[in-house]
Amino acid sequence: MYRIVFFLISSILLIGCNGNKKQLQNIKDTIALPYYNDPTFTPVFIKDKSSVQKEITHTIADFEFLNQDSVLVNQNIIKNKIHVANFIFTTCGSICPIMTDNLKIVSDSLQNNKDLVFLSYSVTPWIDTPSKLNTYKKIHDITNKNWQFLTGSKSDIYKLARQSYYAEEDIGFSRDSTEFLHTEHLILVDKSKKIRGIYNGTVALDMKALINDINTLKNEE
Repeated sequence: MYRIVFFLISSILLIGCNGNKKQLQNIKDTIALPYYNDPTFTPVFIKDKSSVQKEITHTIADFEFLNQDSVLVNQNIIKNKIHVANFIFTTCGSICPIMTDNLKIVSDSLQNNKDLVFLSYSVTPWIDTPSKLNTYKKIHDITNKNWQFLTGSKSDIYKLARQSYYAEEDIGFSRDSTEFLHTEHLILVDKSKKIRGIYNGTVALDMKALINDINTLKNEE
């Protein structure tokens, strides 16, 4: 399961010119995208924003890694921002270049959104030094300053991938932490560090869905 789409259907035309303030408030408070609270990626639909903190307990854990410029980056970079995460390695000759190029479509389409961050974590951090990540970023013509390529401790990255992002869904969650991590998933996370979507990074059509969902999150406030 890469992504479950939930469309909020409402007819504002039914509300007269004088409007029903209560109806309008209900529309505003309704949450369009589901939450994902466990590695099975079973969607949890919340009707009221006031219920989110009680019902959705899973969030992305804190982290600290070096980026492509050898700058230490931690969770503060995503504070109060939407972010998209994926897991790549620079010597990958299969899905990683495709994922990166597809994600660039999203990045380029939303380049004016300053509250959107892209995080690409290396799954071969013992190979992917900051300079190699920098080269990889240049090869793929990525100029977005809000797109970070991260490297650091293998155990920390793998733990974050499997236990926070559920990057390999429930299969990865139960795997040995030393087993190689390789996934085509892109994970969408909201400003509260809660997971809101999962997409196949090798499928161009999923990028359109990801763009739409990012815009939905932006308007969710």
